[in-house]
Amino acid sequence: MKLRQGVATKHKLSQTLRSWLPILQADIASLKETLDEMAKENPFVEVVSGNEVTSRSAASKERYRSRKNAVTDEIEALETSRESLYDVLFKQIVPPLFLSAKSQKIAYAIIDQINPNGYFDVDIEKFAAEIGESVEDVEQVRKKFIYLEPKGVGAVDLHESFLFQLHDYDLDDALYHCARAIIEDFENIEKYQKMEKFSEAIRVIRKFQNPPAIAYQKEQVQIIPDIFIERHNGQLTVRLNESYYPGIDIELGGIDTKFDFVKAKIKDAKSMIDALELRKATLTKIALMLVEYQYDFFTGGAIKPMKLDDLAGDLGRHHSTISRAIANKYLSCERGIFPLKSFFTTALGEDGETSNAEIKAFIRDVIRNEDRKKPLSDNKIVQIVAEKFGIKLGRRTVTKYRMQANIASSSERKKLYRLEV
Repeated sequence: MKLRQGVATKHKLSQTLRSWLPILQADIASLKETLDEMAKENPFVEVVSGNEVTSRSAASKERYRSRKNAVTDEIEALETSRESLYDVLFKQIVPPLFLSAKSQKIAYAIIDQINPNGYFDVDIEKFAAEIGESVEDVEQVRKKFIYLEPKGVGAVDLHESFLFQLHDYDLDDALYHCARAIIEDFENIEKYQKMEKFSEAIRVIRKFQNPPAIAYQKEQVQIIPDIFIERHNGQLTVRLNESYYPGIDIELGGIDTKFDFVKAKIKDAKSMIDALELRKATLTKIALMLVEYQYDFFTGGAIKPMKLDDLAGDLGRHHSTISRAIANKYLSCERGIFPLKSFFTTALGEDGETSNAEIKAFIRDVIRNEDRKKPLSDNKIVQIVAEKFGIKLGRRTVTKYRMQANIASSSERKKLYRLEV
């Protein structure tokens, strides 16, 4: 008897978990769509949209568009009719450019790894191994992105992005070769000044998008926080964005519940409801732990080092579950809107109190405010970081952080600054 009850309990839990994982992983903007898909086979389930808050004025929306992390009292959503970069790319993965199922599979996988700037900045060998394809096949498919919009997307760096964009221009041979030579040798741009087509080539290059997805950064797509961290009377409180949570109604319409088919569908519907509540409970627990671990940040300090395993252990969940829970989720606090994943950073320095996120942000600010006539080398940035934080980073580490932020080298920035003049 006990064994039978144990099996039944385990079966119920497994059924709820099967429903829970897709619901947990979905971002709040696509949560209703996920539930709708799950409810297709259940005629007794109706998924009801949440009550969207639309009290923000047009003026405040415009201010938010110009400053993604602006401090606001309440940000329920940023609405725009513009498609996201990923939606635009997905629609272009069709024959005849991507003819086979294999090429389409690789292309979709590449799109998943393209960063918000439009670059494919991953280790290609590791990526190919993860999707079970050869590096040659991946590169063959990726090079086809030269024909996609926005131009330059899918390139690995600035040079390749500009070459992708150059391909789209109908230029005479002399002008094309001059522009290509300049792009491939930005560090020595001066030596091309005597070329007949130099000035014309520079005018062409100035038209290129840098980064290639810049148009999709200027008009932010919909961002809806799952969690609000608010301060009331000096105390931090956690609140889920209930306004956007869909509801699940079971509508029987007088149908007799004694039929096995009806019983099974009601059971499935209740599993969906349990899964939705489990999502809320899990995100609430994660938010409470973030407040505990990152209290200094929410009160004006820096993000502290933190690992996924820290939360997984405290919450009694597997590492992969926490990873799913924070994927594509955002948190709103008085300092702005942040991806949940941005709170998980590596410790640097002997004291273990400085996070790599803090260092990365500092490096971006230093470069943003540098003398454009004398851009800072990575070695110089190493010295500045050491003076500020007392941490000795390697030059390669600074280079890696700079490249992750899609910031060109000092020599490349010098050329780019010149193109802006």
